[in-house]
Amino acid sequence: MNEARQMTRRQWLLSDAPQTRRQARLGALYQGWLTFRANKLAMLGLIILIILITMALFAPWLAPQDPYAQDLAGRLQPPSRAHWLGTDALGRDILSRLIHGSRITLFIVGTVALIAPIIGLFIGTVAGFSGGWVDQVLMRITDIFLAFPKLILALAFVAALGASIGNAVLALALTAWPPYARLARAETLTIRNADYISAARLQGAGPMRLLIRHIWPLCVSSLIVRVALDMAGIILSAAGLGFLGLGAQPPMPEWGAMISDGRTYILDFWWVAAMPGLAIFIVSLAFNLLGDGLRDVLDPKGARE
Repeated sequence: MNEARQMTRRQWLLSDAPQTRRQARLGALYQGWLTFRANKLAMLGLIILIILITMALFAPWLAPQDPYAQDLAGRLQPPSRAHWLGTDALGRDILSRLIHGSRITLFIVGTVALIAPIIGLFIGTVAGFSGGWVDQVLMRITDIFLAFPKLILALAFVAALGASIGNAVLALALTAWPPYARLARAETLTIRNADYISAARLQGAGPMRLLIRHIWPLCVSSLIVRVALDMAGIILSAAGLGFLGLGAQPPMPEWGAMISDGRTYILDFWWVAAMPGLAIFIVSLAFNLLGDGLRDVLDPKGARE
C-alpha cells in the first residue's frame, strides 16, 4: 500500500503534463533534487554544511569546554582524550573554539551572501534594462571595483572603517558585488527584448514591475550558483582579515585569527594552526562541491549539454 502510494506520488511529480501550477513547481523541484542527489560529491558537500550548521546552532551543548577558559598549566598540549584537538598557547581547548567559531563563519558567509548578490542583482539588471548612459555609468563603477584585488580592497575598507567583525563583513560585501552585477547585466541583455517583456509592457507594466516580476526571477538561478561557488572565497577572505587582525578581535574564536595565533608555534606545536586551517579547508571544499551540484541543477546550459 505504502509503496504504491509512493509510486503514485512519484509519477505525479514526474508527470510530463502537469495539471496545475503547483504540480509543475513541485515536479521541477523534485527533478532538481534527483539531479542533485545523483552527484555524490555534491551530497558530501551538503552533508558537511549540515554538520557545520548543526555545530553553529548547538555550539554551547556540543563544545566540551568553555572556548574562552584559559589554563596556562595545560598550554600547547597535543591532541588527547582530554583535548581531542589539543590546546592553544593560553591553554584553551581548540575543538571548543572551532565549534564556537563556526557561528562566526556562518554569520560572515550568510551576511555577505545576502548583501552582495542583492546589490549586484539590482545594479546589473538596472544597467542592462535601462541601457544608454545609465548602463555606462553603472558599469564603469563596476569596472573600478573589479580593477582592485578583492582582498586588497577589503583591507582598505576595513582600515578606513576600523577593525571589527561587522566592518569586515561590510567590507567583504562591498567588494563582492561586482561579479554578480556583471552576471545579472548579461542575463538582462538576453531577455530585455523578449516577446513576453514587450507584452507585459503593452499591458501597462512599469520598469520596476518588469524588473521585479519578469527579469529578476530569471537571473536568480545563475546568481545562486555563483554565490555557492564564491562561498569558499568569502571564507578565505574573512579568514585572511582575521589572520591580519582586521576581522574578529580577540578573544573571539575566529578561525583565521586562530591560525594567526598559532603561526608562531607551527614548527613545534603544529596542531594550534593546523586544526583551524583544516576546518577552513573542509568548509571551503564543501561549498565548492555544493556549488558544482547546484550548477548541474540550475544552469540550463549545463543541463542541455
